[in-house]
Parts: sequence; C-alpha cells; structure tokens
Amino acid sequence: MSVSPWRGRPRLAWLIAVALLLALDQLSKAWFASTIAMGTAIEVTTWFNLVHVLNTGAAFSLLADAGGWQRVFFIVIGFVVVVPITFVCLARQVAPLDRVAGALLVAGGGGNLIDRIASGAVTDFLDLHWRGLHWPAFNLADVFIVLAAGAWILMSFRPSVATSGNPS
Repeated sequence: MSVSPWRGRPRLAWLIAVALLLALDQLSKAWFASTIAMGTAIEVTTWFNLVHVLNTGAAFSLLADAGGWQRVFFIVIGFVVVVPITFVCLARQVAPLDRVAGALLVAGGGGNLIDRIASGAVTDFLDLHWRGLHWPAFNLADVFIVLAAGAWILMSFRPSVATSGNPS
C-alpha cells in the first residue's frame, strides 16, 4: 500500500488544485478566444455549440447592460467571496470535502475575477441549447462554481457530527 504524497499536506494540495483549476480555466478561455471569432458559433452536436462571447454581467448576463458600474461591483463581490473562502480552506480544521468544494469555488470565482479585472468581461465559450432555446453561454469557471455549490448543498444533508464528547 502506498502513502499519498499529500497526506499531512492538505493546504499544499489545496493550493496546487486551485492553481491547476485556475490555469485550466484561463487557458481554455484564451484558446477559445483565439480560435473562434467573437460572436460566432461552431456546432458540435444538435444541442451543444462552442462560441466566443463576452459577458459583462453575472450569471445569465444579469446586469450586463448596466452601464459599466457593474464591473467594479462584480470585482468587489469576487474578492468578498474568494478571499474568505481561501482563508477558511487553508485553516486546519476544514473537512476534506469542504476543502474540495472551496477549491472549486475559489478557482471558478478567481478565474472570472481575473477576466473582469483584465478586460471588464468574462469570456464564455460553452453553449447548450434545445430547439432554439439557448442556455446562457458559460465557461469552465462557471462549471467549477456550480459544482462547488452543488457539493455544498449535498453536504448540507449530511448528519451533523457532535462537537462534544459529553452526552447531556
């Protein structure tokens, strides 16, 4: 039986996971932005396209046409989410599954935060659709955020562990 090189180093493993996810997000956005012309789509299946769009808003393009103030607002919100979750995930007493969900959220939020700071908009390239109805385009950072939220929702159904050794 081999021992994991990450055993006893959860914070280092977490930082490496976040860095790899962030790199995957940023590299995918850069590749699609350089490969697909802005505003065009490449049909992959009857329900999935690869596209190149910029989103100045939040999820579902919320506030995309707000006149520009939303850039600073979403940057501040990004920091308000990413920084505290980073500190929590690097604390000693974090459950491993919470740390995984935190890595997904920090990488996703951080990836979109990098886009907003650098260009004022998030690069989206994944387009799901059915019979002419298109889900708003999204990217890997968005996938990471949704996976983290889903994991935390599922984990909320776990039975709580008693914090005290005294049954009273």
